[in-house]
Amino acid sequence: MNIALIAHDKKKDDLVRFAVAYKPIFEKHTLFATGTTGLRIMEATELPVHRFQSGPLGGDQEIGAKIAKNEMDAIFFFRDPLTAQPHEPDVTALVRLCDVYAIPLATNMGTAEILVRGLERGDLDWRYIVKESSDQENGNN
Repeated sequence: MNIALIAHDKKKDDLVRFAVAYKPIFEKHTLFATGTTGLRIMEATELPVHRFQSGPLGGDQEIGAKIAKNEMDAIFFFRDPLTAQPHEPDVTALVRLCDVYAIPLATNMGTAEILVRGLERGDLDWRYIVKESSDQENGNN
């Protein structure tokens, strides 16, 4: 599955620790991340991560485009609700796209724990069916 890992500055340490703790689960999937977050996760876990631009430079929008194309299966976005973000409209758009396309989204450690355990158990395998159906509708076999 394609999984995006994103964190606001004050939440990057938390997401890196989370990725280290769940490396055995994440290593079975394809990881994507925004700029600095992706670099820090790669350094801490030695997992391959496809890095987009940083969030304020369009990384959130790049991930949003993958969601809109049905190319993202789960998002771990550790948000900082106490600090104003200069790219808040992009953050809001990303969350909205997850809702529109029914992409599981964890915005905090509590939900992330549940989502990663569900990923481990195969609870997100329905995404394979959604992708297959979408591919057939678009003529991609």
